[in-house]
Amino acid sequence: MTAAVSGGAPPLILTEWLCEVVDLAPGMRVLDLGCGRGASSVFLAREFDVEVWSVDLWFPAEERQRRADDAGVGRQVHALHGDARRLPFPRGFFDAVLGIDSFGYFGTDDLFLLDLLPLLRSEGMIGIAGAGLVNEIPDRVPDALTHWWEPSLWSLHSAAWWSHHWSRTGLVDIATADTLHEGWRRWLDWLRLVAPDNHAEIDAVEADAGATLAYIRVAARRGDQVLPDRVETIPVVYEPAPITLIHPT
Repeated sequence: MTAAVSGGAPPLILTEWLCEVVDLAPGMRVLDLGCGRGASSVFLAREFDVEVWSVDLWFPAEERQRRADDAGVGRQVHALHGDARRLPFPRGFFDAVLGIDSFGYFGTDDLFLLDLLPLLRSEGMIGIAGAGLVNEIPDRVPDALTHWWEPSLWSLHSAAWWSHHWSRTGLVDIATADTLHEGWRRWLDWLRLVAPDNHAEIDAVEADAGATLAYIRVAARRGDQVLPDRVETIPVVYEPAPITLIHPT
């Protein structure tokens, strides 16, 4: 398990928790977006007999494919190196899109869901699970977290924030938006297992004791609206012309 560590959250616990509220059936095509070293991709293929496109920007696809091969699901897992903002898939290709402790790195963009949803079939589901907040931090970071907090952590949000962020587009219907009961304890246990020298984060999670930090889960179903095509490139034709200077009179 620790050989597949790629971040600060337990991927299998979060994937299993998320799949409680996402409809998966054998043969479905699933995008595992920001999958790290691919533990979640292997889990999805083995437990639900789905076909998984395992996409990550930071970790090599070759390692993920070997992990899937060794787990006996190499034919079901397609490991790709890719950017979440430039995904090479056709419209309506996926039955479900999942993000395990990854969506905060790219999904807070107001336009990202509009760019992602065309890849999901009508009535398909999108779901995320990962580190987040119990409630939004209004102004000042709580004292228990100040020694650990740094600017990138403002990408952490509550399940309610994600629900509003998605639902206001009018493109999805929220099915679930909640926090994992006593999730902060899972967070603490995971850190002590995989990063015992990360004292700053361990001390912060322990001192906070679930008041602010949490594991969050959000799942939604795409509607049947016709979505606009994604803009990949804008064709430009250059034609040379003489420069004319206009002098003010």
